[in-house]
Amino acid sequence: MSVKIRLQRHGKKQKPFYWVVAADARSKRDGKYLEKIGTYNPNTNPATIELNIDSAVKWLHNGAQPTDTARAILSYKGALLKHHLDGGIRKGALTQEQADAKLAAWLDAKAGKVDAKKDGLTKAQADAKAKAFKAEQEVNAKRLAAAAQAEADAIAAATPAVEEEVAEVEAEAATEEAPAAEENNETTEA
Repeated sequence: MSVKIRLQRHGKKQKPFYWVVAADARSKRDGKYLEKIGTYNPNTNPATIELNIDSAVKWLHNGAQPTDTARAILSYKGALLKHHLDGGIRKGALTQEQADAKLAAWLDAKAGKVDAKKDGLTKAQADAKAKAFKAEQEVNAKRLAAAAQAEADAIAAATPAVEEEVAEVEAEAATEEAPAAEENNETTEA
């Protein structure tokens, strides 16, 4: 029986979630498996991978062949490196302490790279949010300025009409006062 380390799809439409499993090569994709080794969630950025490295290395030692995607996941988490270092220990090229030190150094470097990527994504997201906020403030300022200008134009348009009405009223009052003044002059002369 040949064993494959492969992905088994779970989740829902458009939101896949995978289990990393060791399964018989003849079984269906989502069918019976021998052991669940870990999980893989590609929906997050960066992708979330949880893997039992010791179990994966055990299956690799027993001859399990990973699929291409599973091989990339195992490499990303260091399972293939541990398998390689264990081969060096069996041959006598390394001691267990040296292999553990190399694996720990590699895992630390990998964690630093992943943290740097997460920080970069967080910073880029914050910059984009700040840029969008600034653009929104500029649009709001322009909109408020346009509204204030429109209100000022409406007031200015209404003001000459009011001034014209006031001038007309004053002119009418002056014309009415002029005949009244003439009548007062005529009555005082008589």
